[in-house]
Amino acid sequence: MAKPPYRSATITSGIVRTTTRSFLYALGQDDEDIARPHIGVIHTGGEMSPCNLTLQAQAQHAKTGIHAHGGTPHECPVVSVSDGLSVAHSGMRFSLISRDLIADSVEATVRGHQWDGIFGIGGCDKNIPGIIMGMVRCNVPSVFLYGGSALPGRRHGRDVNIVDTYEMIGKVLAGTEPVSELEAMARACLPAPGSCAGQYTANTMGMVSEALGLALPGSSMVPAIFSERAPLARRGARALMAAVTGDGPLPRDIVNRRSVENACALVAATGGSTNAALHLPAIAHEAGLSFTMDDVAAVFARTPLIADLKPGGRFLALDVFHAGGAPVILKALLAGGYLHGDCLTITGRTIAEELEGAPAPDGQVVRGTQDALAPTGGVAVLKGSLAPQGALLKVAGLTTLTHRGPARVFENEEECLKAVKSMAYRPGDVIIIRNEGPRGGPGMREMLGITALLYGQGNGEKVALITDGRFSGATRGLCIGYVCPEAADGGPIAFIRNGDIVSIDARPGEQRLDIELPSAELAERRSTTPARQRPRLGGLLEKYRATVGPAHLGAVTHSGAVTWKRDE
Repeated sequence: MAKPPYRSATITSGIVRTTTRSFLYALGQDDEDIARPHIGVIHTGGEMSPCNLTLQAQAQHAKTGIHAHGGTPHECPVVSVSDGLSVAHSGMRFSLISRDLIADSVEATVRGHQWDGIFGIGGCDKNIPGIIMGMVRCNVPSVFLYGGSALPGRRHGRDVNIVDTYEMIGKVLAGTEPVSELEAMARACLPAPGSCAGQYTANTMGMVSEALGLALPGSSMVPAIFSERAPLARRGARALMAAVTGDGPLPRDIVNRRSVENACALVAATGGSTNAALHLPAIAHEAGLSFTMDDVAAVFARTPLIADLKPGGRFLALDVFHAGGAPVILKALLAGGYLHGDCLTITGRTIAEELEGAPAPDGQVVRGTQDALAPTGGVAVLKGSLAPQGALLKVAGLTTLTHRGPARVFENEEECLKAVKSMAYRPGDVIIIRNEGPRGGPGMREMLGITALLYGQGNGEKVALITDGRFSGATRGLCIGYVCPEAADGGPIAFIRNGDIVSIDARPGEQRLDIELPSAELAERRSTTPARQRPRLGGLLEKYRATVGPAHLGAVTHSGAVTWKRDE
C-alpha cells in the first residue's frame, strides 16, 4: 500500500483519525483544508522585546501566502528571552539556553503534530539560530524569515542606537556626561520596533539565514516596520509551498559544510557578532556535521572585511538595506572567490544564480574585496596557553591588536560589574571574569553591560577583558570571550591569579592568548586548587548544566542529527 503523500496524513487519514479531524474542524478547517499539507508557522512574536513585537503580524502574512499556495497554516508561537531585558543580571543565564529551548520547541511541535513544513520567523539574538536549528533537526521543507531591524534614532544630528545608551551609562559614571543626557538618549535610541540596529547578533544571524540558503535572497535587511515585509512573507510562503508540494530541497540539502563556510564568510566580511561562531557550529551539528571553532577560524582568516558596520564601523542595518541588502555583500564575496556559489537555496536555485541581479557595492557601506577594509575578517579566533581550544575577539574597528598586562580576576560578572562601576581598575589591566561558561554559569552570560561601561568610561581599549562567558554582538573594544576550556571544565582560566601577566596578540598570523606562566606552575595550581563548590540549581538551569557541551563545539545539548522517518 502506497504511503500517503504528506506526513500530516498520519493525523488526518483513516477511521482511527476521526477524532483528530474533529480537532481540526474545531480550528475552523473544512475537509479541503484538512486534505492539504499542514504547515507550522513558528515564530517568537510577543511583547518581551521590540525585536519580537512585529513577528506575529508578519506571521499573518505568511499564513495568507501558505493558504493561497495550497497549504493549511498552523500558527505556533514559541518561547523567547530578550537579551535587552536580561542583560547585566542573573536573567541572562537564560538567553543562550533559550536558543536550544526554541530548537527543542520546534522539534516538539513539528514532530508532535506531523507538520509537513516550517515557516520560521525570528527577530532576536537567540531565536534566529534556535529556529534554524529546529528546522535542520526536523528536516522538513522550511523557509526562514528574519523579522527585521529597528530604525536608528536621532540625537544631536546623528544616528543613534541602543549601544549609544549603554555607553552613555559609562560616561555618566565617569562624570563626563549628565544624567539628563542619558535619559534623553534612552528615549531617542530606539524609536520603533525591530532588532538592534547595528551588525550585532540579530542582524548578523539574519544575514546568515540568507548566506545559508534558508531565507529568500534580500529578505534580511528589510527593516521591521517597512510595508514590504508583507509581500516578502507571502513570497517566502510561495517558495515553501513549492518545496512541500514539489521536489524542493530539505534543510539538510541546503545546510552542508560549504554553505556553513559561506555563512562564516558573511560574518567575517561584515565584522559580525562573535556569537555567530557559537551558533554556526550548533546549526552544523543539527545537520550531522562536525564544524568547530577551528573551522570557523579558518574561514575568518581567509575572508576580507568589506562592510563598514557598527559597532566597529560607521553604518547601520538601514544603510545596508539602502545599499542593496545582504546580496550586495554576498555577491562581492562571490566575485572575489570567497563564496561557494554552487550551494543550494530554498528556491531550488544556487546562491550564485540568486545573486546574479544583485547590485555592485556602493564603496561606502560595502566595498569590493579588492578595496577591503582589512585583509582578514572582522572576528578572530585566538589560541594559546590561556585558551587551548580557542577564544573569540571582534577585531573590526580596533586601533590596537596587542596588549600585555596584569590580570585582575573576578569570580563572576557581578563582582566585576561592581568594580567597573566604581572604576576600581587601572589602565593596562587585563580583567578576567570566569565561571560564566556554558556549564559554569550555567548559561554563558554575555557581558555587554560591562564592556559598554568600559567604553563609556573611555577605557575600552586601555584595558582588556577576558571571559569564558559571551559578549553581545554590540560589544567593542579589546574584549575576548568564549574562552575554552571554560573554568568549570578545568581550563587554564580557572587557575589564573591577580597579577599574572597575560599577553594578547590578535594580529593576522599570530592570534595568540597566553598566560606568562611556566607550565609546571600552571600544573601545580591545577593540582592544588580546590574544586569550586556550585549550588544545586533545580529546573531548567540544572538540566542545561547536565547536558550542555563546550563553546568551541557550539554549546550544544544533544548528540547530533538523526533521521526522522514518517512512521516515527
